[in-house]
Amino acid sequence: MADMIPPDEDSKAGNNRGGKSGKVADFRYKQPRQRNETSGRGGKRDCQTQAGSNPTNRPSGPRLPRPGEAYAALDLGTNNCRLLIARPSGRDFTVIDAFSRVVKLGEDLAVTGRLSDEAMDRALGALSVCADKLRRRNVRLARSVATEACRRAANGPAFIERVREETGIVLDIISAEEEARLAVLGCHILLEQGNGPAVIFDIGGGSTELVLLEPGGKIPRIIDWQSVPWGVVSLTDTVGSCEDSESARLNRYARMREIVSGSFAPFADRIASAAMKDDIRLLGTSGTVTTLASLHLELPHYDRKAVDGLIVPSHAMREISTRLSGMSPAQRSELPCIGQDRADLVVAGCAILEAILDLWPADRLGVADRGIREGILRSLMAAERQSARALEALKNTRSGQIGA
Repeated sequence: MADMIPPDEDSKAGNNRGGKSGKVADFRYKQPRQRNETSGRGGKRDCQTQAGSNPTNRPSGPRLPRPGEAYAALDLGTNNCRLLIARPSGRDFTVIDAFSRVVKLGEDLAVTGRLSDEAMDRALGALSVCADKLRRRNVRLARSVATEACRRAANGPAFIERVREETGIVLDIISAEEEARLAVLGCHILLEQGNGPAVIFDIGGGSTELVLLEPGGKIPRIIDWQSVPWGVVSLTDTVGSCEDSESARLNRYARMREIVSGSFAPFADRIASAAMKDDIRLLGTSGTVTTLASLHLELPHYDRKAVDGLIVPSHAMREISTRLSGMSPAQRSELPCIGQDRADLVVAGCAILEAILDLWPADRLGVADRGIREGILRSLMAAERQSARALEALKNTRSGQIGA
């Protein structure tokens, strides 16, 4: 588990299936095309590779990071903008700065098919804070990704270019498959021990990814996966409010479960035989599962140390989901660890979670407060270590040739 240092005070629709199984760690970060120019509008240098340095002064080849240098991972999702900055610590890393803000980038996207001006402005405000942190933290290598909202929006590419011009951050719109792979890489270490097959899922704002993993091995091997275009924002916007009475709320919840279960059906059919085996395991990474875990523990406020790595009985998560589905938004907002920000969205997350428990009926659910950002950091650091080893081998070969 990565160590944590407190941050500074600033602080597609349908069946998406992987074409082949493969180790999560097979993914290698590919640097974007380098840009040496400054933008016309914002005058900012690109905060991507070598985020804290002059673009004309980048290293000519792979090398080991120097003391004090850091790596960064930025995830712009449908609901949140999150940043982690970390330094290597052996084969792991120590977080030196973090940032998270609810930006609701995908608000009304399910209805309009576009990112609204207000949503883009909120996201740009958060990304400007991230850009400042990247410059101040001596970041050697960074990767910034955007997920379902930018994948689906007709004006997603234009927004990505605006972000580059105004903040210097180069966002990479990643595929649903890569999103799933990075999430697994970031949290699989928290899978409950066992010999049975495992499913890891990530309930996002605009999509949900499910991944079936092969039992055994230190590096998980993906057998099958699916992404559906239902996250807490997209599902809420599609079904609408309709919360005037308890019966209306329960009908709304049933409709949410029906929609999600229908989208999951192809994946459920493919993994049905695995779901019947003994010792099946389940791990979730998302605001939904961490929030429900907090309610299960009856925490007065969110505590990452208490939640990350927790194992919760699945029936307890179902009971909490059922209770929340019948409550009014005002009642939900008064609960610790939910508040106003999550009161409107948590019910959709509960519906998605119950649909997952229907198709993968594990007795226990593992909870992870980590995912894509940690997966990006591990990918960056692993690729750098591999490059450094290759460089060292090349130097040794040349040295031997000279000595001969």
